Amino acid sequence: MPDSSPDRDFLLVIGYGNSVRQDDQAGPMVAERIEMEAMPGVRTLVCAQLSPEHAEAVSLASAVVFVDAQADPAGELCFAPVFPGESSQVTTHAVEPCTLLALARDVFGQAPAAWWLTIPAERLGFGTDLSPRTQEGIEWAVLKVIEWAGSHARPIDPP
Repeated sequence: MPDSSPDRDFLLVIGYGNSVRQDDQAGPMVAERIEMEAMPGVRTLVCAQLSPEHAEAVSLASAVVFVDAQADPAGELCFAPVFPGESSQVTTHAVEPCTLLALARDVFGQAPAAWWLTIPAERLGFGTDLSPRTQEGIEWAVLKVIEWAGSHARPIDPP
């Protein structure tokens, strides 16, 4: 059972992606917008990629939302549960959400409830301009995370 002490009673929103690769900046942009809301019980982390060093922050949260762009122009926005992998073995510096959750579990003793929010990406060249589809996805993601975090004392089920 997860530790529910007050210092662990928060939603962590991790936005990751490359801020100079057009639509790939969607994850960090969502987390930055959530941070600007200064919502009680919500913390954010912005990074270029998930790495083993983030496992401790993940282990301290009561719930986590990983936000990333997916290079799939035909794809749809997706908000799906993600679970710890069977192994916390890391073979590269960048890790997937399931591996990061497994690391949190194996090293720090807790893997919180988690969801993976993916936003379709069409443009991945160098630059900061966004495709209209990704911009719409960012707006939707920010609104949904704010709505979800604000309507639940402790997030359990995503919208």
